[in-house]
Amino acid sequence: MVGPGRPQIVLFGSSIVQYSFSDGGWGATLANIYSRTVCDPLSLSPTDLLPCKWTAFTLADVILRGYAGWNSRSALKVLDQVFPKDAVIQPSLVIVYFGGNDSMPPHPSGQGPHVPLSEFTENMRKIGEHILSLSDKTRVIFLTPPPMNERQIQAVFGDAMRGRSNELCRPYAEALLNLCREINVKGIDLWNAIQQQDDWLNTCFTDGIHFTAKASEIVVKDILKVVREADWKPSLHRKLLPVEFPFDSGLPNSPRHSDLELSRNKKLEPPPRPGMARL
Repeated sequence: MVGPGRPQIVLFGSSIVQYSFSDGGWGATLANIYSRTVCDPLSLSPTDLLPCKWTAFTLADVILRGYAGWNSRSALKVLDQVFPKDAVIQPSLVIVYFGGNDSMPPHPSGQGPHVPLSEFTENMRKIGEHILSLSDKTRVIFLTPPPMNERQIQAVFGDAMRGRSNELCRPYAEALLNLCREINVKGIDLWNAIQQQDDWLNTCFTDGIHFTAKASEIVVKDILKVVREADWKPSLHRKLLPVEFPFDSGLPNSPRHSDLELSRNKKLEPPPRPGMARL
């Protein structure tokens, strides 16, 4: 491994996860947020600061384990390989997404990604309990299946995705939220969060299924809210993680890199859109 060691945040799921590292994707945005950055302490609320009043935040490594086309049954088969219990270093947080493919209608041949709702729920239970057992400091967030734009799916994929629908997907989202409460893991209700956006059908999907930058922004905002409000010890809030190395080089007569980085961040940071809080 590469040192110094940092907390690991693992994204595990199907294509919603695999494609999350695309430009503007929610995984790429999380990786950027959880990178070494600088912030003006005077701009933070008191709850964001430790007594040392850091200006440099060293955060976490965001690791992608995304597999397009997979369902919860596929994930369960490789769970011990992706998350071995005897690993020296265990993840601090695992964000899991499955369900969209599971909810597709059964294929007449008996093949295809469909997984019955009862089996899906049990698979997700096993996935959650396995990850929680990795260490007493490993946390889990489940993302529910999001809604979809059925007309856009038909226009883009044709008969290849025939039968994929919100009506079939919704029970999987509801079952997953119920499971989260039962096994005490955090759940994010993407099903409703996306539908609360104005004109969501036309602005949240690239192909009817996968996320635009706007939808990814919703995912990131909800993940950061869960992390910020969770009573986890240690906290995984990006502003409460330890500093790795001093931000400044310490060389005589050299510019303070923290000042330069802060100026750069302020110049490049776009103003928040109405109704959207800063990340």
